[in-house]
Parts: sequence; structure tokens; C-alpha cells
Amino acid sequence: MSVIKESIDIDRRPEDVFSYVTDPSHMPEWQESAVSATKLGDAPLAVGSKVKVTRRIGRREMPMTMQVSELDPPRSWRIDGIDGPVRGHVKGTIEPIGDGERSRVTLALDFESHGIGKLLVPLVVRPNVRKEMPRNEQHLKDVLEASA
Repeated sequence: MSVIKESIDIDRRPEDVFSYVTDPSHMPEWQESAVSATKLGDAPLAVGSKVKVTRRIGRREMPMTMQVSELDPPRSWRIDGIDGPVRGHVKGTIEPIGDGERSRVTLALDFESHGIGKLLVPLVVRPNVRKEMPRNEQHLKDVLEASA
């Protein structure tokens, strides 16, 4: 199946956008399905850091663990699901626009499925994400531009 990819332009500097989107505690503020997100451990976010995320999928809340596999401030990051029947793989990039006071954020999301996830991904997860991802990016834009 193909990667789900969306972009949006935000009137904030890449450093500001990167700092916000890579802070797991902000996930529920801009991602509709994110109920909670907490970085595990006390060290600063780095490659190898793990994040416990609970997402609402349909009527159920599903906890999952994700691991940071790339962190290149303020340009890109990658976080990968490492447990559960549905494992998301998210690649984010931030490009400066114009004089560097604006940013183009691109999120690319793909899934790996195990067990019951082989049914959930095509029937429930992908259709929901295709609808939710543009709204999430609009929420991200609204939150960041309001706090500028």
C-alpha cells in the first residue's frame, strides 16, 4: 500500500515548528486520534527515545510504543511504531519558505500490520488517517500561528 503524504505551509520558523512537533506532549493538541503521549525516561528526546502513545481508533483506545529513529533539527524526524497490531511509521520534514520565517511541513505515514492489524489497517486505519491527516496539519498550523 502507498504512503499517505500531506503538506501544509505554516507562518512560523522551521526551528519553532520542529520544536513543537517533536515534543510528544503536544501530540494530543494537534492530532485528533492522540489521547495521550509521553516520552519514556528523563533524557532529552534523541534517536532511540521511546514514546508511549494512546490513540483512539474507532471506539477503542489503543496504547502503542514508538521509537525515534531519526532526528535532524530543524529539518526532519522519523518515529516508528515498535509494538502492537498496527505500527505507524511517520517521517516528517520541514522546509524553510522564502526568507525562512515560514515553513512547509510534510508528513508521510505508512503502516506495518501484525495479527488483527492485517484487517484493521486497510478497513479502518488507512481510511481514517486519510481523512484525519489534513485536519491534523490544519490544527498544527492553527496552534502554531496563534502562538506566534
